[in-house]
Amino acid sequence: MGNTALLEKDFHNLLKEQNAYREAIMLTVWDMRTKIPKKGVEQRSWVVGFLSEKLHQLETSERMKHFIDMLKDSVDDEVMKKTVEECEETYERNRKIPAEEYKEYVMLQSKSESIWQEAREKADFSLFQPYLEDLVEYNKKFANYWGYDENIYDALLHEYEPGVTTKMLDKVFPELRNSLTTLVEKINQSKTKPDPAILSGHFPKKNQEAFSVEILKRMGYDFASGRLDETIHPFAIGINMNDVRVTTRYDEEDFRMAVFGTIHEGGHALYEQNISQKLRSTPLATGTSMGIHESQSLFWENFIGRNKSFWESHYDLFKSYAPNHFGHVSLDNFYQAVNEVKASFIRIEADELTYPLHIMVRYELEKALINGDIHVSDLPHLWNEKMVDYLGIEPPSDREGVLQDIHWAGGDFGYFPSYALGYMYAAQFQHTMENELNLNECIATGNFDQIRQWLTANIHQYGKMKKPLEIIKDVTNEQLNPDYLVSYLSKKYTDIYNL
Repeated sequence: MGNTALLEKDFHNLLKEQNAYREAIMLTVWDMRTKIPKKGVEQRSWVVGFLSEKLHQLETSERMKHFIDMLKDSVDDEVMKKTVEECEETYERNRKIPAEEYKEYVMLQSKSESIWQEAREKADFSLFQPYLEDLVEYNKKFANYWGYDENIYDALLHEYEPGVTTKMLDKVFPELRNSLTTLVEKINQSKTKPDPAILSGHFPKKNQEAFSVEILKRMGYDFASGRLDETIHPFAIGINMNDVRVTTRYDEEDFRMAVFGTIHEGGHALYEQNISQKLRSTPLATGTSMGIHESQSLFWENFIGRNKSFWESHYDLFKSYAPNHFGHVSLDNFYQAVNEVKASFIRIEADELTYPLHIMVRYELEKALINGDIHVSDLPHLWNEKMVDYLGIEPPSDREGVLQDIHWAGGDFGYFPSYALGYMYAAQFQHTMENELNLNECIATGNFDQIRQWLTANIHQYGKMKKPLEIIKDVTNEQLNPDYLVSYLSKKYTDIYNL
């Protein structure tokens, strides 16, 4: 066996060692967000910090540097080459953060998530404020360690959406916001009004769960490699390629939370479950960015799950699990009701038209926080002001306002823009897909295999082999273009509201 082959074997062993820590961390995080007793949080936070410190040490070790230096110019295999590149980028970024500082930060993240839950339950931002202040300062510090060209926020944005900059967002987001608010104004003036009251009524959790599981199976989610659990804030998590878990939240008076939330998280999970096995045990075996990840969840939730053709083929199944009164609700009225446009306080309950406006509120606030233009103590009233400006409603308490999302509690600054980017990506993918498949027929017949296979062939299989903007260009033959999302929403809601 040659020297390069021996090096590659030893390098793979180091990657497996890293993956062992990473998997343990992910499993611990899943447990903390779903099952952990309140009194167990303190010790478990220390465990997460300990494991994360060990992973950080491996990622920035002299051993890792040795493999990078020896392999980056001597390997021909494309997967190995990309793996070394990914490890080098991680090495260069993480070595700039002192190991002890990183451990303290990870422990703070775990504690903050627990405190956030308590603050949210009590609708009391003051409980969470000191933790959030520390998280913001850490993120500013890390951004300065990493460096940036124009805006400090770019350093954090890179963690979730490499290649995208604040300058790009500040151009695209206002254009999208103006188009959406104009469309919302037309809808508000329309005499056609869906009746959401037909959706209300007690819907037992066990029935919602049974329907959600059936839909996940039809989407192609592999329950032999995953599971569905309940949590406060729904998420999907890839512990490894054969263990990709989905969580949801049930409201027995409003099934939409669980049904559409489960489809959304199922879209994330399908991405992780269909990454090429060639990438197994490498850092490439995950989604390339949060924006591309979100494009998959939003594609399934909105472009499929809220499509009329979907309900034409699934409404009878739905009614078999639903309360009896749905038997008297027509398909047309049901479809219009689940697509009602109405400003809401909660992002994950927002309709698909106003959803991006929720993201812009968060983007503008966290960008201002990181740039030092506002203070953490300013957040509750600034949040409420922006909700009034963008959506015309003011949250009655911090629970429905600044405390509703877990992201800042986890230190995920730079994450929120990926939701709106993902929506734009999804619309662009849909436009391309429609040129290659009879998409509506696939949805109408419940034949999701072709759709999933297309997504796997063009997006899923590559994992992190390609950067997000590279995938957009390769799949759609153009750069990010928000016009496709505006066109999709305009057409759909012109039909629903007879504009």
